[in-house]
Amino acid sequence: MFEVTQVGSWPRSRELLVALRDHQKGRITREEFERIADREVDRCVDAQVEVGADIIVDGEMRRDSFYSFVTNKIDGTQLMSLAEMLDTVEDKASFEEMLSTLDVPASAIKNPTCIGKLTRREPLAVREFEYVRARTDKPVKVPLPGPYLLTRSMWVGQFSKAGYTDKLEMGEDVVRIMQDELFDLAAAGCNFVQFDEPVLTEIVMSEECDRRTFM
Repeated sequence: MFEVTQVGSWPRSRELLVALRDHQKGRITREEFERIADREVDRCVDAQVEVGADIIVDGEMRRDSFYSFVTNKIDGTQLMSLAEMLDTVEDKASFEEMLSTLDVPASAIKNPTCIGKLTRREPLAVREFEYVRARTDKPVKVPLPGPYLLTRSMWVGQFSKAGYTDKLEMGEDVVRIMQDELFDLAAAGCNFVQFDEPVLTEIVMSEECDRRTFM
């Protein structure tokens, strides 16, 4: 009666987390990381098939987080920790208040920050889709961060004004990039694309829609 799928991300093994950090620090090559990630995706796909899921995901195994991974694919971005951004945000008092409520160190949370003109260097998730599709006959879903979330999180005036006059101008390029990605996924045969916009709840539940957002 209802098709069953997973939201998107799955728990990652310690081996994969270590490999991800090693790749980010240049200690292993991208090819070495991808081999480890391939094994993790295989495990994730097999588990979903075994329990009878109708639409399969790759578990977002290759991603630093569900949205910060875009720095690996989009020029004009840089991955920054919240600790690095403390002295650059527009409302420092509110930023410090937000940091005090987090249950992890600010240095552990990485944010994709716009530091120049945004251009898609390579598809964001087409390779993820093609890898899973080759391993199952079931439909495959690709979750992606939504353009509203990306625009709110990526804009940090001190850095982003190197490429744009304001957030809305940058947001137009974000929408274009996500639209191009959607078209590429459709051309590759993907029938299910999920745009994640968790921060939209702030529009419904709060009037504070202009504050900084770090998911």
